[in-house]
Amino acid sequence: QVQLVESGGGLVQPGGSLRLSCAASGFTFSMYAMNWYRQAPGKERELVAGITVAGGWRNYADSVKGRFTISRDNAKNTVYLQMNNLKPEDTAVYYCNTVYRGQGYWGQGTQVTVSS
Repeated sequence: QVQLVESGGGLVQPGGSLRLSCAASGFTFSMYAMNWYRQAPGKERELVAGITVAGGWRNYADSVKGRFTISRDNAKNTVYLQMNNLKPEDTAVYYCNTVYRGQGYWGQGTQVTVSS
């Protein structure tokens, strides 16, 4: 059974940093690309960042380039999202995602709120 569990969200002031984690289980983590999405109130869910199986290729939404970094530790079955210089518009629920055997899987999400 595929499970994705996010953690690390919270309230942070503009310009601050957070690191999100997503612990994966139920599949061979090292063989699958991983993604982070986010959904702000009243908006559609959007792709924030993605990483290939060995981390050799990463992609980012234009809105987060230069501020966010996606990484993974295949020994720990965990994917991370380091978020720096956070802005109020980064406020959203952040979700971990993978596509396993043709089906998309999501975690429960972790809330990130950027506010002074």
